[in-house]
Amino acid sequence: MGLAESVEDLPLLSRTPDEWAEKALEEPLALLNDHAYLEKKAAANAMELLNRWPEPTPPEIWTTTLTSIAQDEAAHLNSVVRLLSRRGGHLERTHKNAYANALRLLVRKGQGNEELVDRLLISALIEARSCERFLALARVSAESDRELSRFYSRLGASELGHYRVFLELAGHVLPDAEVQSRWTELLMAEASILAKQPPGPRMHSGS
Repeated sequence: MGLAESVEDLPLLSRTPDEWAEKALEEPLALLNDHAYLEKKAAANAMELLNRWPEPTPPEIWTTTLTSIAQDEAAHLNSVVRLLSRRGGHLERTHKNAYANALRLLVRKGQGNEELVDRLLISALIEARSCERFLALARVSAESDRELSRFYSRLGASELGHYRVFLELAGHVLPDAEVQSRWTELLMAEASILAKQPPGPRMHSGS
């Protein structure tokens, strides 16, 4: 399964127009708050996967990789919260992500390695879409808010790396043909789920 080298190579079946970023940036504090919860969930997800290594993959490789992702996501969370606070906002206590929740309903729970592959591929999907959206925000805010543009450009590059790692880990769990077949199914599901999201200042809102 080919791995994207840049955002243009991502296999996402729909693309985010600049109009989405322009609209989302009309409420930057709400957008940053949503982003903070995205990073929080990403860090928790990586930690949750730590003890799920498949045989015969050495647990040291598996845990080292996922620990690194969790550390990255925690650092991103800290950066977002600091930026949010500096701009007069604050992290809200409760938050929902209908997009991510809908994707996680597709996990084949209780089916061993199939469940693990689904969790890894859905993690890769969320990272890929987040990468695309971060770079759209960076592009649109390049002239109006250089700090935000640089911030999202940096994070977009990091999310691209995480997307690649999750796909690579899935290849340790099941044969490539099975992973590719399931990846194709989930790519189609992701595009459909995203299209159904209402608009708003959220990372995974509808266009």
